[in-house]
Amino acid sequence: MPTIALAIALLASPPSDSTAASGAATTRLEQAPAGMVWIPGGEFTMGTDDPRSFPNERPAHRVKVDGFWMDETAVTNAQFRAFVEATGHVTVAERAVDWEELRKQVPEGTPKPPDEMLAPGSLVFTPPDRAVDLRDMSAWWTWTTGANWRRPQGPNSSIEGKEDLPVVHVAWEDAAAYAAWAGKRLPTEAEWEFAARGGGDTRYPWGESFIPKDGPHAGKFMANTFTGEFPHRNTKEDGFALVAPVRSFPPNGYGLYEMVGNVWNWTADLYRSDAHADRKRIAAESPTGCCINPRGPVSSHDPTRPVPDTPERVTKGGSYLCNPSYCESYRATARRGMPPDTGTEHIGFRCVKDGAKPNEVGKTGEAPEPRAP
Repeated sequence: MPTIALAIALLASPPSDSTAASGAATTRLEQAPAGMVWIPGGEFTMGTDDPRSFPNERPAHRVKVDGFWMDETAVTNAQFRAFVEATGHVTVAERAVDWEELRKQVPEGTPKPPDEMLAPGSLVFTPPDRAVDLRDMSAWWTWTTGANWRRPQGPNSSIEGKEDLPVVHVAWEDAAAYAAWAGKRLPTEAEWEFAARGGGDTRYPWGESFIPKDGPHAGKFMANTFTGEFPHRNTKEDGFALVAPVRSFPPNGYGLYEMVGNVWNWTADLYRSDAHADRKRIAAESPTGCCINPRGPVSSHDPTRPVPDTPERVTKGGSYLCNPSYCESYRATARRGMPPDTGTEHIGFRCVKDGAKPNEVGKTGEAPEPRAP
């Protein structure tokens, strides 16, 4: 469902039925792909049984993933620009909307929108000046003709001087195209969640408290989220009103930056709200007691959407718009589905790469020592 379909549906769907800590150190490795760190893989508890989570994060179940390389940061404007200049890729937000395709993804009988709404564009965050009904996302999202990755807030905006910000307004197909060009791929949901945990198993990648109470980051914000009263009063206590440059906050235990907050991350998996329940059943029937390298369901289902079986892909990590009053999704277990031809001002991505772990410099194969993020 293109971004415009969300606007047509009045953006009224609630957060999808939608945790993490210190971990193994990232030791410098020979022949490491530029800008990537090695994620060692292993068995972990995916999802959660925490009642403070959304239903689609439950139940907890055992999963095992092989090791892989992952981008240290979300793909930036500069990196995406290099891809576009090399390939001539035109993103979904830069293309006119095909109404015949769109009508398959909205409720039957939905009238064709005005032609100007079928022009290239995307959804831009436009905060209201007062408290609003949080069940109506149209109160803070505006369909904006001319908004795209080059012009995140619309025709009069620009990414000049913002090369180190995560690229946004990229649909899943744009992210997949970039990954293929770069010789990488998008992570599975299981790989992404394993990496986001940083080697730990707490509510947030850095511990149980949103703001650490002790340690080197005591009293400091660890992620870019919406501080204040969502969506009309952002206090910017964490230093940012919108998207922050990559590496603005401390890395997790694997050396990955902004795995939660800042921008949602596309993953490879199709989305089902009940995927965890199905995977727990598979794990229970497995001789190993866990799912090994799960690749996600074979079809989508999201009861919060106008057409529940419209294909969607899993996004993870929350964004700068997440706030406890509405969507506390800056946790490793948080998840939501988005149509693959939709991009917004708060969705980005990072890539992974398969390959064996090279020999560690000065080591003989022993595992690196754990450390706090």
